[in-house]
Amino acid sequence: MPDGRRFRILVINPGSTSTKIAAYLDDCAEMSETLRHSGEEMAPYRGRPVLDQIAWRAGVIESAFGRAGISEDSFDAVAGRGGLLPPLASGTYLVNDRMLEELRLARRGEHASNLGACLAQAIAARAGVAAYVVDPVSVDEWEPVARVSGCALIDRECLWHALNSKAVAKRYARERGVPYESLRLVVAHIGGGASISVHRGGLGVDVINPREEGPFSMDRAGGVPVLKLANLCFSGQHRLADIERMLFGEGGVYSHLGTKDLIEVERRIAQGDERARLVFEAMAYQIAKAIGAMATVLHGRIDAVLLTGGMAHSSRLVEAIRGSVAWIAPLAIYPGEDEMQALAEGVLRVLRGEEQARQF
Repeated sequence: MPDGRRFRILVINPGSTSTKIAAYLDDCAEMSETLRHSGEEMAPYRGRPVLDQIAWRAGVIESAFGRAGISEDSFDAVAGRGGLLPPLASGTYLVNDRMLEELRLARRGEHASNLGACLAQAIAARAGVAAYVVDPVSVDEWEPVARVSGCALIDRECLWHALNSKAVAKRYARERGVPYESLRLVVAHIGGGASISVHRGGLGVDVINPREEGPFSMDRAGGVPVLKLANLCFSGQHRLADIERMLFGEGGVYSHLGTKDLIEVERRIAQGDERARLVFEAMAYQIAKAIGAMATVLHGRIDAVLLTGGMAHSSRLVEAIRGSVAWIAPLAIYPGEDEMQALAEGVLRVLRGEEQARQF
């Protein structure tokens, strides 16, 4: 950094029932907090467009920084998690009116991540600085062959945990002193959703989209038998919104056990709950099977399999997956999500002039 200047960056990562915030001085977190939103607080927004929450969540964020004694005016930039935007190249994007309008229209779906750019822009405008998103979930680096499905009317769609998956892949490369672009990796992000990605030549060349396919996870159904799903849709007993919730938000482990808390599932197993054990083992089985399937994209020549995301904190789940996939390649475990750090680092590269911000 030629002039030795340091930058303070506000990072915002909205989830369905929480908002993670952090203040970074360069790439070091000065403060970090998860603002949890109760069912009572969220109740007025149920069934409404997710962007209706902007003013309320912005107020919650401002109050948190007020309590911490940090002024909005002290920030040089604001970073928000990217939402369900059209397909984009990997990189750091300046938030502009076109991006905000795309998120308002929600053509690719309603999701809490759509709030990221909007909250960042709302706060950045008051501070008089720019707002950015980094590696949105719509980062698309696929080759044409990956897009073709078995129905000519339906293409496969690339949506994934790009921010964290890319961040841990690059972290793995740094730890081994090799370029990310030189590695052949399968990265399994296992959290509320499970997206399994293949990295080759610095690109995510194929991904299992957790909104539509692949293993089930804590609240997403993943791939389900399609004819039975079609019959359910046309049974006359469910609206489209009901079906969407069954698949995304109230699917997966939640649909079987009524909880989205993996620790609670493991507690039930310890108490002898055989149904909880079966569902847990089925989830591990499906995740491992998906990793094996994605290994074929790299023709079995893989440098490592990386496990990341919130569920990678579970040693029981990690070991269940390891038992099925350790023969494919060495495993490296990165529990949790590097998303806050990755957001800060992406914006910092732009502020330092190391890379150019992309225009949406």
